[in-house]
Amino acid sequence: MEMQDAPYKIFKPNFKENGKFEGLIRAIGLVILAASLPLLFSCEKVIQLNLKNSAATIVIQGNVYDQPGPYTVKISKSVNFDASSNYPPVSGAKVIISDNVNQSEVLTESASGTYVTSKMRGLPGRTYTLSVQTGTDNYQATAVMPYAVSMDSIYFTTSPFSGELQTTVSFRDPIFSTDYYRLVYFINKTEQKSFYVIDDELFPGLAIHYSLSTRNTDVKLAKGDQVSVWLETVDPGVYDYFRTAGSDSGESASPANPVSNISNGALGYFNACSVRKISALVGNLP
Repeated sequence: MEMQDAPYKIFKPNFKENGKFEGLIRAIGLVILAASLPLLFSCEKVIQLNLKNSAATIVIQGNVYDQPGPYTVKISKSVNFDASSNYPPVSGAKVIISDNVNQSEVLTESASGTYVTSKMRGLPGRTYTLSVQTGTDNYQATAVMPYAVSMDSIYFTTSPFSGELQTTVSFRDPIFSTDYYRLVYFINKTEQKSFYVIDDELFPGLAIHYSLSTRNTDVKLAKGDQVSVWLETVDPGVYDYFRTAGSDSGESASPANPVSNISNGALGYFNACSVRKISALVGNLP
C-alpha cells in the first residue's frame, strides 16, 4: 500500500448578553465543550509546516503487514518546499528485511526506487528490522508488529462542525495493552491524503467511534460512493511518525520533518503492522 484538517472552531461567548457573571459561566462551559468534542468525533492532527528550503535527504517508506505479501519499500530523495513534488527515486540500493526468528530476505528492485519481497510473511508479535545500504550510507529501522484489532461497524454521519457527510468506524480497544492506531481512508478505491492516528490513552479497553472527514479537500461523499477503511495497529515509533507528518504521503520537503523511526537522519518510516479492513456503500444521505 502506498501512502490535515482544519482545527475545530471555538465559539466566543457574548459577555454583554446577560451580565458578566452569566457570560463567564457560559464561557467556561463552552471551553469545556470545545475541549471534549474532538475526543468524541475525531483525533485528526493539524500540521504546521516550516516553509524553508533544505538539502536533499533520503526518504524511505516501508510496510510489512500480517497479510500475504509482497511488501514494498520505496526509496527516494526529498526536494525543497518550492520544488515540484516529483521525488527522485534511489536505485541500486541493497534492501533487507529480517525478523527476530531468523527470517530474512533481500528485496528485489521491481522499478526504479521500488523494492519488493517475494517470500516473507508478516506475523504479529515478531520484531522486524529494515536495513538499507545506498552507496556508503547505511540506514536501519525496527518495528514490532502488534496484534490486530477488528472494526465492529462502519456508518455515515453528518459532521456537527461542517455539516458534511463523514465516515465513522467503531472498534473496541483491547484492555490489557497500550495500543496505537493509524486509519487509512479510501473513497472509490482512491486513498485520501490526510493522516488519521489515535492512541488509547483516553479510551483503554473502551469502544472507540472514530470519524474520518474530507474537510479542506474537493472530495465530498455522495450516494453510491464505495468507502473502505483500513485499521492498522502500529507500534509507537510509527504512530509518532504519522502523528507529526504532513501531506504528500509523508514525504515532507520541509525542515519541519515528521519524527522518523529510521536511523542516520533518513526521512520516512518503517511500518510493521496488523491491518483489518471494512467497507460500505453510501446509501441515502442522513
